[in-house]
Amino acid sequence: MRIGTARESYRADEALFDTNTQHVWLAILLATLAVFPFLANDYWLYLACLVAIHTASATGLNILTGYTGLVSLGQAAFMGLGAYTVAILERDLGTPVLLNLVLAGTVAMAGGVVVGIPSLRVKGLYLAIVTIAATFIAQFLFSNFDYTGGPGGLTIPPPTLAGLPLDTSFRIYWLIVPLTCLMVLGAANLFRTRTGRAFIAIRDRDISAEVLGIPLLRYKLMSFGLSSFYAGVAGGLWAYFFRVITPESFPLILSIFFLATIIVGGMGSILGAILGALFMTMVPEILRIAVTWLPIEGDTLRYVSPVRIIVFGGLIIFFLIFEPQGLAEIWRRVRRFFHLWPFRT
Repeated sequence: MRIGTARESYRADEALFDTNTQHVWLAILLATLAVFPFLANDYWLYLACLVAIHTASATGLNILTGYTGLVSLGQAAFMGLGAYTVAILERDLGTPVLLNLVLAGTVAMAGGVVVGIPSLRVKGLYLAIVTIAATFIAQFLFSNFDYTGGPGGLTIPPPTLAGLPLDTSFRIYWLIVPLTCLMVLGAANLFRTRTGRAFIAIRDRDISAEVLGIPLLRYKLMSFGLSSFYAGVAGGLWAYFFRVITPESFPLILSIFFLATIIVGGMGSILGAILGALFMTMVPEILRIAVTWLPIEGDTLRYVSPVRIIVFGGLIIFFLIFEPQGLAEIWRRVRRFFHLWPFRT
């Protein structure tokens, strides 16, 4: 129950959406996502699906790094585990799509728990090195086992849902985007629970959290497991979307990409994972299109094209220096401005 802006219960204080305006904007967002595939061409549908996959994986990494304070550079490895799990299940068993995705997340979760065991003893850069080692181990397994297709990888047929083959960007959009929305909603609700608050306590001061009775190893492993589950499901969606999986599909640079995503978007913020994934996916594409519009041809274009990569890197550095709390903080300032207008903040 609320009186004005005061909240009289923990339930009201923890509500995800506590104003009518927020409910209206949520309804507009859902309506936009529902109408978008009917208006967009294949290229924009491709980008929308890619943003959704990146959002799912970045949300998982934000649970681990942004909310629990455990740095990981192994997100690509866990995505690879999920992708290969989906490919093998489709190839050998032909099990349902949703079951495959759950199993992909479960296999990745098991891998994440194993990698997370050293987290009780090491932290910071040392933990990051441990997760980098996991990436190289996963790369070795993907490349040297015949069961995973070796260096040539695996090819899977289009997924089928309710008897309908998801063989176009329009059709698979209805699998990827709704599932990503559910995953983001689940992550947002996680931090309204005791488990989510324990993650935040460990991030803020792990020694104090342990003194308060929070078992560090259990909750750190739980955070690794949840983050890896999200990565595994995202990897499974990636496999269904591209339908060709090779060991080179999940390099270390992809893990760095996701770490940059949550830094630019805003660590410790569900909205930050969404905005970061949107920024990191769309800005390079926009810069690529801008370069092609320039009145330049031949060899000159070959030298100008790398400029977009430099601009993209410069934007990331700009956020790290001038807006360390990311795009989510910019959005919060914009909201405060309109809440208080015409008064100054």
